[in-house]
Amino acid sequence: MPDSATPAAPPRQPRLIQLHSENGALSGAEIAAGLLAAQATIAPKYFYDALGSRLFDAITELAEYTPTRTEAAILAAHADDIAAAAGSGRTLVDLGAGNCEKAGRLFPTLQPRRYVAVDISVEHLRNALRCLQREHPQMDIVGVGQDFSQVLTLPPEVGDSPRTLFYPGSSIGNFMPDEAAAFLRRARAGSPGANLLIGVDLVKARATLEAAYDDTLGVTAAFNLNLLRHVNRLLGSDFDVRDWRHVALFNEGASRVEMHLEARRDVNVHWPGAERRFLAGERIHTENSYKYRIDAFDALLRAAGFTQTTRWSDEHGSFAVFVAAA
Repeated sequence: MPDSATPAAPPRQPRLIQLHSENGALSGAEIAAGLLAAQATIAPKYFYDALGSRLFDAITELAEYTPTRTEAAILAAHADDIAAAAGSGRTLVDLGAGNCEKAGRLFPTLQPRRYVAVDISVEHLRNALRCLQREHPQMDIVGVGQDFSQVLTLPPEVGDSPRTLFYPGSSIGNFMPDEAAAFLRRARAGSPGANLLIGVDLVKARATLEAAYDDTLGVTAAFNLNLLRHVNRLLGSDFDVRDWRHVALFNEGASRVEMHLEARRDVNVHWPGAERRFLAGERIHTENSYKYRIDAFDALLRAAGFTQTTRWSDEHGSFAVFVAAA
């Protein structure tokens, strides 16, 4: 007798919507403008090619780099209170999702109806979403490949259900304070009525901060130097990583850790249509990571239009997690 059982439905697959192309002319123009500025700069978003994303994952495992572990401990210790403040059953929009592990740990308490992961590193995101979908086969998972540092416009596939914006890992510190306020305003305007769940690294001793960005294994140095390899691919330049060394320092007056690449010797760097000579000791500024005091970050949220804030921190006051609502 033939088997009349209904065949099992095929496993759900994550959807990936690519809004960002890293090989576009706009990326090259932005990088070239930064290299030709009086103080040469490269935006930190260009750290995150496939290798750079994996190196950053490794950084979060280092003994010297504590923000990721401290944030995870805060989120676990206060999970129920955070879920009550942020709301459950919403669409969880993960900004700078990376390997998606941080958001995945929130699923039991936030119980999202849909998970939307936004990241500039598309291939890294694609692989992370496949793993996450296997762990949560019933979850509706959407990936968005986007450079959200300038524009945060989510596609229609995200839907219009209430949202919680999740921006972990103190990535907000990569923006200058006025840029951070502008980013937070854009995020709020792009998702009316959304709650924001955000991690913030706090001011601490200089030695602790500098060690976190200049570890003894040299993983952060490799992460910084890999930026030059990525720029070579995007811009067609001829940086040789052997000509450069990693520098990290805490600028106390600005309350930020800075990362630079410093020329070991005089060097000429060429790319189509332009070149620049760097003298020995000259630096390319590659990242700022601002460290906040709790009251200052609360004021920043309010300046961006959030009127209700709740916060939790670890016992040492080294990191804080905020939930903010408009």
